[in-house]
Amino acid sequence: MKHSSTPETGMFKVEILYPDGEGKTFDMDYYEKKHMPMVAGFLGGNLRFYEIDKGIAGRTSNDKVPYAAIGYFYITDTAEYNKAIAQNINAVVNDFKNYTNIQPIVQISEIKQVIYNNTK
Repeated sequence: MKHSSTPETGMFKVEILYPDGEGKTFDMDYYEKKHMPMVAGFLGGNLRFYEIDKGIAGRTSNDKVPYAAIGYFYITDTAEYNKAIAQNINAVVNDFKNYTNIQPIVQISEIKQVIYNNTK
């Protein structure tokens, strides 16, 4: 069965933000190939898809990047997400040292509206 990789109204988005700054490190290769797939595996069928963003600039190309990276998990059930993370919290947290020294910020949002630009 193919999963939709399109956000939909009523879905939830878990955002994991890694603030950038002096002395902060982030191994994107490890995050992409090891950490996110590991956590995705814990989420099982509740996970619709996930995304990874690498920060490249702030508001303008001359502004420092506010976040080194942001990970997103698109899920259908927040209770199931919380249960899966709670059951695997040690594995998730203990893996941080393998790719970053940044304490992530986590926010869970409900997707309220999705509008596509049909302008050509």
